[in-house]
Order: sequence, then C-alpha cells, then structure tokens
Amino acid sequence: MRFTVPEEKKLTHELVIPIRWGDMDAMGHVNNTVYFRYFEIVRIEWFERIGGQPNPDGEGPVIVNAFCNFIRQLEFPGDILAKHYVTNAGRTSFDTYMTLERTDAPGVVYAEGGAKTVWVDFPKQKSTPLPDWLRTLIV
Repeated sequence: MRFTVPEEKKLTHELVIPIRWGDMDAMGHVNNTVYFRYFEIVRIEWFERIGGQPNPDGEGPVIVNAFCNFIRQLEFPGDILAKHYVTNAGRTSFDTYMTLERTDAPGVVYAEGGAKTVWVDFPKQKSTPLPDWLRTLIV
C-alpha cells in the first residue's frame, strides 16, 4: 500500500544532506532505515529554525506515526535535497511531509514520506493546542 502525499501543502524548509558511505547496506544502496533519519534531520532543523524544539519541562512536538514511500534507490556518493512541507493543521496536531531528491537530479523524487506531529504538554503527558506562533507559520 502506498501512502499519498497531499498536493496542497506548504513548503517550510529545504536542506542538503550528504549521503555517507556508511548509510549504505550490503546491497550497495542507502538502507531503508536511513531514509527516516534523513526525514528526522530536516524536521529537527526546521523545528530548531522556528524555535519549536521540545522542552521537557513545558511543551513541544511529538511524532506519533511516520511513513516512507521508497521510489528509487539512493546510492553513495551524492547529496540529497530534502524538502519539508506542512499541512492539515488541527487543534493539537499537523502533518509533515518530506521529499528526497538527489542534487544532481533536480525534480526527481527518490522517496517521499511524512509524519503526524502532535503538540504535547510534557509534564501533563497529554496533547495541548498548537501555540499561536506555530499556527501562524504552518497555516
């Protein structure tokens, strides 16, 4: 089953990530688990850029699910252009989507994925409404 990435989404961040030799598996292509690491790298950098890092004594984002559609094999050497999008802002959550392209093949998507992000009050261990400053950025 292939998960679909919505056409209507807001581009919020781009990042170039080098493919490391150690990212490959025995078959000579990037290991499937590393794609999720690439998604995490671009998502965390976006949260840091906007001031939305988790605060264990306060609030912050939690990923409650994640998916990846593997479209083409990524191989070493090379650089990836990771694009980060947001959509579907609700009261306490929003969706993020990412695409991975090689910088030497612009516009060719090698993988696409996403995650549901829930805003959480960590001391209470429950979801809480998205802060106004974040809602302004993602809507």
